Amino acid sequence: MKILITGNNGQVARELRLALADKANVIALGRDRLDLANTELLRQQVRAQAPDLLINAAAHTAVDQAESEPEAAFAINATAPGVLAEEAAALGIPLIHYSTDYVFDGTGPGAYSEADAPNPLGVYGRSKLAGEQAIQAVGGQHLILRTSWVYSLHGRNFLLTMQRLLQEREELKVVDDQIGAPTWAGSIAQATAQLVEGWQSGNRHWGVYHLTNQGETSWFGFASAIAEGLKAAGKPCARLLPIPSSEYPTPARRPLNSRLDCSKLARDWHVTLPDWRSALAECLAQPR
Repeated sequence: MKILITGNNGQVARELRLALADKANVIALGRDRLDLANTELLRQQVRAQAPDLLINAAAHTAVDQAESEPEAAFAINATAPGVLAEEAAALGIPLIHYSTDYVFDGTGPGAYSEADAPNPLGVYGRSKLAGEQAIQAVGGQHLILRTSWVYSLHGRNFLLTMQRLLQEREELKVVDDQIGAPTWAGSIAQATAQLVEGWQSGNRHWGVYHLTNQGETSWFGFASAIAEGLKAAGKPCARLLPIPSSEYPTPARRPLNSRLDCSKLARDWHVTLPDWRSALAECLAQPR
């Protein structure tokens, strides 16, 4: 089997290469070979590779930056997924695409299910929702996997930022009123590998699914867990102070409630991710 992954050095793409290496011939195309904003090149590459499965792990993920460059965000997060869906449908193959908790406004009282109506707060969320809709409009075989608070030992993410700041400063303020599930890119990749196995075994429950590590915490809670890891390793660590979102204004508004109900994924595909704390421990145990 041949799997084409858009993205190469991104957090999820890196982990996908590892998780799928023994299952298929994996071709991962980074930005140097595949510019998602160039739709013609995108079509040409998919047709040239002629894969058995297409995974879109590339995205415009700079949430605040998207507010000042909506055209770029929509080109990569909305237009490109639609093009990929069209090419996948033409080849008669499935498309796996990753979306986000930011399609919701975070005002709901509990964990969001796939049946809840999206209402994104900013450009990033709107562009990701538009990408979902573009894929669904094509009507081919697809899995849209919404996840949240993605981190790994590579790239730019909350884990690496906190590890650096906690060792540089004496005191650090972190938002404590946004609730969600930190999700390790490795867990996403491992779950995706299970979904690929399910598809190969005949599962055809296509559609939108929520996929996050289990449990919930705040950004402050996540930072506290990261701090515990630094202390256990004998490294210097700043004192953490919880603050409300109002004390840390950003160009893009974030949902206060980012909890996603992943029971549909467990029911239809028999895939359940580990608790966020155990996933963090597994991530930190990985060689860099």
